[in-house]
Amino acid sequence: MIVKIIPCLSDNYSYLIHEKETGTVSIVDPSEFNACDKIIDKYKKLDFVLNTHHHADHVGANLELKKKYNSKILGFNSDKNRIPGIDILLKENQKYKIGNLEFEVIFIPGHTKGHIAFFFKKEKIAFTGDTLFSLGCGRVFEGTHKEMFNSLNKIKNLPLDTKIYCGHEYTNSNLIFCLKHDPKNSYLIEKKIDIEKKLNSNQPTIPSTIAEEIKTNIFLRFDDPVIKQGLGLKDSSDVEVFSKLRDLKDSF
Repeated sequence: MIVKIIPCLSDNYSYLIHEKETGTVSIVDPSEFNACDKIIDKYKKLDFVLNTHHHADHVGANLELKKKYNSKILGFNSDKNRIPGIDILLKENQKYKIGNLEFEVIFIPGHTKGHIAFFFKKEKIAFTGDTLFSLGCGRVFEGTHKEMFNSLNKIKNLPLDTKIYCGHEYTNSNLIFCLKHDPKNSYLIEKKIDIEKKLNSNQPTIPSTIAEEIKTNIFLRFDDPVIKQGLGLKDSSDVEVFSKLRDLKDSF
């Protein structure tokens, strides 16, 4: 499984997946036709389009790609009226194969009602869209804070060495927020150096891993006594701490 990161729009990432054995070519969340097609054209085909959710900056190139390559578009069944050109309706916990690659559908509502992640267990790769970012999480638009909290926990419980490919290059702004509320985190301070090095070289800061995120991403550290104490919520539930952090980030 080869994953190519495709920068799109101002800060989006789309991902081309090439499975060598069968030659299957897929793309995750194609937001911009020209940027995606430039990479796809090298393979002369596009078999599948995988959408994590219906927002325009994740499905913007669906119809043009489908028209050019006769691709099959996959998305969550509850978003069948919101994902342009959708052909294959996916269900929660369903396993589906693209070529010889099998992914599991993880239902992760909160950012939107029909948001999903694609988890390739064998390859230890997850495409998390706008739910889990490197050092952050998505805004809660259509769901509730509790739904987003539960969704993040689903991702948090994936194998620690799972690579996370998210929908945006938000890492540096997320870093600033994390450092504000978790300033003594040695893992976070060390990660800051790596992030700065990558950005100064015009390189993506992703993929991250579940292990890295648990150590550094404040939205997965809602159960840490230091975080709770810093927020004045030492006796609060984990979901209350998460909700407070998300509200603070919304106005950050």
